[in-house]
Amino acid sequence: MSTMKDVAKLAKVSLGTVSRVINHIDGVKAASVDKVQAAVAKLGYVRNDYARGLKINSSQTIALILPTIWNPFFAEFAYCVERELYHLHYKLLLCNSEADASKEYEYIKMVTQNKVDGIIGITYSEIDQYVSSKLPFVSVDRYFTEQVSYVSSENFKGGQIAAAELIKAGAKHLAYFGSYAAYKNETTKRHDGFLEYAKNHCQDVNDIFVPAPIDHSIDSLVNQLFDKDPRVDGIFCVNDTTLIEVEQALNKRGLSVPQDVQLIGYDGIMLTEDVSLSVSTIAQPITKMAKAAVEILLRKIKDPLHKQEIQILPVSFRTGLTTRHS
Repeated sequence: MSTMKDVAKLAKVSLGTVSRVINHIDGVKAASVDKVQAAVAKLGYVRNDYARGLKINSSQTIALILPTIWNPFFAEFAYCVERELYHLHYKLLLCNSEADASKEYEYIKMVTQNKVDGIIGITYSEIDQYVSSKLPFVSVDRYFTEQVSYVSSENFKGGQIAAAELIKAGAKHLAYFGSYAAYKNETTKRHDGFLEYAKNHCQDVNDIFVPAPIDHSIDSLVNQLFDKDPRVDGIFCVNDTTLIEVEQALNKRGLSVPQDVQLIGYDGIMLTEDVSLSVSTIAQPITKMAKAAVEILLRKIKDPLHKQEIQILPVSFRTGLTTRHS
């Protein structure tokens, strides 16, 4: 295999110049860059990233822990993180934890084993004892006992917006529908913001707020809600996937969306890069959240003593087919 010395000899430049070009370091003359790139192509030179990683004590790889890759929000977030890392010449290792704390612990250990440089984690498992302020770890939505950096969206305000939009659309009997994890995280503020706004505006509010997961009991919970108060005509769901399941349960009960019941979700997930899910939702700035998580993590990797950073990013309402806005 060709070496950097072979490239330097053929390009007639110094070894340092070859290194700067290959590692995308600025300050090399355009003519020298062209010579190096031509030599690389001719020799078929491929950089040995493993050897380089050992030398500089960096794998140039970031792990992303997700509870599941089936959730469209998590998948879109992973896409945005990978795209951001690629531009910074980092690779992404996707870790599908299936909400298993033991699997997440194994992924976390990869940092201490120098297999990855840092971790971005969406986790609702019992891993608090494994996450410290010294670890290059950035959380999404969740906070830990120690001062670990995290990124989130304006969950409380999102709940307020959802209540305001349902009232604006004519709903008079509101309900919240969602679950909460065993460990404290920002997503419960969606529930709090919704209830506070509704009550402050003298609205009837019903509340389905149960421990996660609720995947297999949506139908029964919807029936429970409407058996208690059949007047419910506006529901804010904890996320977009729950909204879809609630809509299906309403249809089974003979209720139409949005004619009988209006629904608003949370996340703003996309079917493709250009096509939204067409539901009314509180849209999170997923691209900005991914960028913030990456930037905070890289600052922590560069400086292990870097203090906790918290970024709460703004949300917006996106009108879809599940509300009756004119």
